[in-house]
Amino acid sequence: MDTKLTLKLDKEVIEKAKEYAAKQKISVSWLFENYIKAITSMEKTKKSDEIKISELAKSFTITKEEASNIDFDYKKELQEILCKKHGL
Repeated sequence: MDTKLTLKLDKEVIEKAKEYAAKQKISVSWLFENYIKAITSMEKTKKSDEIKISELAKSFTITKEEASNIDFDYKKELQEILCKKHGL
């Protein structure tokens, strides 16, 4: 629902906004509304510096204890892959 808002701004700022909006073929209202949306969504992002991990990615994770119980020699595995690749 659209609601009217009256702003008191410097005359030059208003003129520049009108010129810019006209060149972009948009209204000053649209320009202002989307600017406010952009800066308020950036603020939410800044507050949440936490990295979001999807549930699928979480399902692939293991604990340190589980990882320490895995008997895997990556050097040996890499050597086998390279030998197969080069026919050795």
